Parts: sequence; structure tokens; C-alpha cells
Amino acid sequence: MDIHQVIVTEEMAGERLDKAIAGLEPDWSRVRVQEWISNHRVLVNGKIKKESYRVKLGEKVEIDVPEVVDSDILPENIPLEICYEDEDVLVVNKPRGMVVHPAPGHYSGTLVNALLYHCKQELSGIGGVARPGIVHRIDKDTSGLLMVAKNDLTHHSLVDQLKEHTITRMYLAIVHGVIRHERGLIEAPIGRDPKDRKKMAVEHRNGKHAITHFTVMERFAKATYVECKLETGRTHQIRVHMKSIGHPLIGDLVYGPVKNKYGFEGQALHAEVLGFTHPRSGKRIELKTEPPLAFAQLMEKLRSE
Repeated sequence: MDIHQVIVTEEMAGERLDKAIAGLEPDWSRVRVQEWISNHRVLVNGKIKKESYRVKLGEKVEIDVPEVVDSDILPENIPLEICYEDEDVLVVNKPRGMVVHPAPGHYSGTLVNALLYHCKQELSGIGGVARPGIVHRIDKDTSGLLMVAKNDLTHHSLVDQLKEHTITRMYLAIVHGVIRHERGLIEAPIGRDPKDRKKMAVEHRNGKHAITHFTVMERFAKATYVECKLETGRTHQIRVHMKSIGHPLIGDLVYGPVKNKYGFEGQALHAEVLGFTHPRSGKRIELKTEPPLAFAQLMEKLRSE
């Protein structure tokens, strides 16, 4: 049983109960939320309400999210590009297009399915049945380095390092427009977009502190190749921050132009560098991986403009 509690904000007030809940998490479809409501898994101030109920400011909403049962998540022999592995930690280079963990609509073909096959029972259980070993995520259409905990000791250590901002995370991105200055710092809070709660946005009232550093690597006629360093790790942070300064990622149909001018599948974003302190040995480990071939192909196309 996974109980989520939320207090209705001004942005949510007046919305239908099913719509307000569905907007809280990208994985929660409105149909699935309606099923929870009909099964009395949703309470408003401790009472059962209909899906059409209009939530009010300050009300407490409790959502009993059913766990994915074991039989839904099966080990699958999916090839993994392993960049580092020992008895405690596994670091993989996740391909673009792979979902990290099972969710409605994605119960197979995920990184977790592959990890269950590769690691057998050697995965941290802190993430629950649906997310064994998963310490942090990267988006489905983002490629690159992702660390996995094989036991609870490792999981706790890596989560603490994330909270203390001692983990190095560098990304490569190709953005629309020409950035004139060589480097920059974007410090802007990120939270749910009040106009579309399935998206994130720079949100000064209810957002969480977020900092992204970027350095220009190469300029093209109508685009820029940048390296971004995360100081914090908010959902969609680089995508939202680059959009906020007028340079959304190429291929990002959520935060960028609806028309995909260059035909790039998914956002042009790659987790290039991952550095952390090993939970057991205390040794600093830093890994680096090259972006996928599609990056090079896109850059050649941009150079020819």
C-alpha cells in the first residue's frame, strides 16, 4: 500500500477530483484515477467523494495507490550496456526510448525488467516492487548514465548523496537558437505547471529550488550544443530551465515547438557524466559515456545549415 497525501492548492481548487489527482503524477492517467475513486481508494478530508467532486482549497486528499503485483514485473533478457558493476552498485548507459520502471502502459521492456534478469535477487528493495534498485530516474527519451543500488545500504548512501548535491551529473544537450554567451547559470524554482499539471514549469510560488549550469560547446546557424551540470535534480530540470531562457531542447515536443523540424526522436539530451562516492569503499567513482549516434547525425545536419 502506497498512500499519497496532498493539500489542495489554489491552482488545483475548483478542479474535478479525478482531474486534480491525475495531474499530480505523469504516470497517473485519468481513467486509472477514476478506477481508484470508484474503488474507494481516494478520500477527501477522510470522506469518499465522486470523481466529479470539485476540490476546495486546503482540503486533504489521500490516494491509496495500488502496488504493481509481482506477476506484472517479470525478468526479461534485454541487453544492457554496463559501464560499472560490483557487489553494491551498477551503472548502465540507458538507451533513448527505454522506460526506467514499470508504470501503467509500460509493464515490460523497461530497465527494471532488464535489471531483474541481470541481477536476479540482488537489488535494493527500498523502491518497492515496481522500482527495485532505482535510486534516480532519467526520462524515457533521455539517454545516458543511471546508477542502480544492489542493496539497501547502497541505496541509502546514494540517496543521501543526491540530497547533499555531492553527485556529479553532466548532460549534453542540443537546443534551439544561438546562445551568445559562453556559459551561464539558471537559478529558478521548478514545480507543477498550474496550467497543465502533467508538465513542469518555472514556478516561483510553489516550485522547488533548482540550479543548472551550462557551457556552450558549439554553435550552429540556428542551434547550440551545450553541456549542462545539475546542482539540483528536479523533474525535467534541464528541459524546463533551457525553455525558460528561450532555448528549448531540439526534439522536445512537450517544452519546445510542436513541429519537430529536425525529425529528432525525443529530446536531444544525454546524461554524459556521473560521479559518486562508493558507499562501501569511500572511493570516488566518475564515469563518462558518449552520446548516441543520433546526436552526431543531428549535429552534422545542423552544421550543414
